[in-house]
Amino acid sequence: MAGLADLRDDLRSLVHGLGHLARERVPVGPLTTYRVGGEAAVFVELSSDEDLDRLLRVLSPLSVPVLVLGKGSNLLVSDAGFAGVCVRLGEAYSHVEIDGSDLTAGGACAYPVVARRSAASGLTGLEWAVGVPGSVGGGVRMNAGGHGAETSELLLAARVVDLGTGEDRWRPPAELELSYRHSAVRPSDLVLHARYALEAGDAEESSRQIADIVRWRRQNQPGGQNAGSVFTNPPGDSAGRIIEQVGLKGYRIGTAMVSDKHANFIQADAGGSADDVRRVIEAVKGQVSDRLGIELAVELRLVGWA
Repeated sequence: MAGLADLRDDLRSLVHGLGHLARERVPVGPLTTYRVGGEAAVFVELSSDEDLDRLLRVLSPLSVPVLVLGKGSNLLVSDAGFAGVCVRLGEAYSHVEIDGSDLTAGGACAYPVVARRSAASGLTGLEWAVGVPGSVGGGVRMNAGGHGAETSELLLAARVVDLGTGEDRWRPPAELELSYRHSAVRPSDLVLHARYALEAGDAEESSRQIADIVRWRRQNQPGGQNAGSVFTNPPGDSAGRIIEQVGLKGYRIGTAMVSDKHANFIQADAGGSADDVRRVIEAVKGQVSDRLGIELAVELRLVGWA
């Protein structure tokens, strides 16, 4: 298998070229909200633009698969892991800057932090983001949303770096092709920053909205090891309602099960298997298709399976 041998050589070259920036065989499944799954062959956390420049220089001539990891809230890594380099932004990319009604946040910043910071500054529009357990970068990539709003409605531009070519520029929403839980941002694209257009609001009212959203989530969605909604909602319908209609609440395979609180959530047991989660996903898709003729689309990113 020459391809596998070439990959191993490229991975060795990557580790040698990156020096202390590279760590080998790092468990990345536990870094996701599922907290199950395997390891990445190489793991790199970027603490500065200088680190990014070094990664781009070393990575450019190599043929190494790339996985960009944010908060891991929409990601399932197989038990076999990822045979490439996993790249994550460090705390240096977690800043929030406010200029008038414009807000700029680093790609590593958690969406709930952005929601609370904007509200405390008397700006309105991002209160819903308190219910999104992902990062700014992930929010742009998935056009994250909730409670009747989504990222595309507020985004002015995002600074995106193509880790394959090194291209680094601010991209407007039209170029990002944002639609329901979709964008043109690829798995090897790194969202460094995002800029949003907000409006002047009332800090106390925004705080009340945030508290209501947090309360609603606790009442209606399960905690524990999951990645939120697994399937996108079909037009005019709810994936959770459809799965519940088929009677699959509580459906279990091994260490994973359909939540008995919200049927579009699939839970993993502590110390469980990512492959079991995948088996439940496929079983739900199959039963919904066979019994209702509805083809559910997976919102979750699946990494490490052929």
